[in-house]
Amino acid sequence: MKVAVDVSAIPAQPAGAGLYVLRMVEALAASGAVELELVARKDDLARWQPLASEVHAVAPSARPMRLLWEQVAGPGLASSADVWHGPHYTMPLLSRRPTVVTIHDLTFFDNPEWHEPSKVRFFRWMIRASARRADVLVCVSDRTAARLHELVAPTVPVVVAPHGVDFTRFAPVGDDSVVVVPEPFVAFVGTIEPRKNVPGLVRAVSRLDPSVRLVLAGRAGWGADQVDAAIAACNMQHRVVKLGYVADDVVAALYRKAAAVAYPAFAEGFGLPALEALACGAALVTSSDSVMADVVDDAAVLVPAGDDDALADALASVVAGGAAVDRQRARGPEVAAPYTWARSAERHVEAYRLACAP
Repeated sequence: MKVAVDVSAIPAQPAGAGLYVLRMVEALAASGAVELELVARKDDLARWQPLASEVHAVAPSARPMRLLWEQVAGPGLASSADVWHGPHYTMPLLSRRPTVVTIHDLTFFDNPEWHEPSKVRFFRWMIRASARRADVLVCVSDRTAARLHELVAPTVPVVVAPHGVDFTRFAPVGDDSVVVVPEPFVAFVGTIEPRKNVPGLVRAVSRLDPSVRLVLAGRAGWGADQVDAAIAACNMQHRVVKLGYVADDVVAALYRKAAAVAYPAFAEGFGLPALEALACGAALVTSSDSVMADVVDDAAVLVPAGDDDALADALASVVAGGAAVDRQRARGPEVAAPYTWARSAERHVEAYRLACAP
């Protein structure tokens, strides 16, 4: 079976949904279960060529033109494929080829204030359209699938394919010398955007002992100025270290060296950084009543999202260490172990076969 995957939306420095697409394609290529044909941007041939039998590096780089191109020209390039996979909410609406679409979360409906208004309008429309016209939808968690059914009542099958961890990159032991940050510190990894609740994290860390720094690793997304405002309001300029986007080996070292890893997001489709932190044996604090709570089991401290006081108290307890924190660190890799990209790839192959079924 030949599968055409549209990878044209993946930035040079992938995170979140972009990282999902990259790891999913890598796992599919390694499995040998399908033949991959990738549709990429004009400037992005080298990254994808080793993973597929054919790469069409023809998509425009700018988002508006790329989305228009997808509707007009994209499907014709992969006419020999059995299935088209749109891994980021969208699909060519007039395509007659069996189509699979991945839905990551429903925050465009539930929390539009976390996104640029133009993206909210477009992705609300496209998610509804995909729920009617795709042959199969893939959701990255049971929680996302349940919310999808509540909001748009899809008329096609929904396959849940959880993310995985690359255990060659994320493990309890590794080269920590790549991180040169004074300890102790609290680490956050992820795109700096409103849903991540980084301003709340800044406020919480400001209440800890002044020796504790906050390390932010991730590119600045839409709304990142709110974090700068919180840093200024809390007089935290000298305690916050901004690393920007960093490579996986640096992320893993941050998780291992941190006195605490904080992932206080309000909502996520899956929350992969929390799982990767557990794989590294990190002492994790994350949000209760969230998909992260579904994943981390008893290997993390859970606090209500948006409760600065509870977050500060949890971080203070974890930074102080002790037997309970040691047990939490030891439990993390065990909890993360079942989540592999190979298993995620298997679920995607099931979705492709289901889409092709008569």
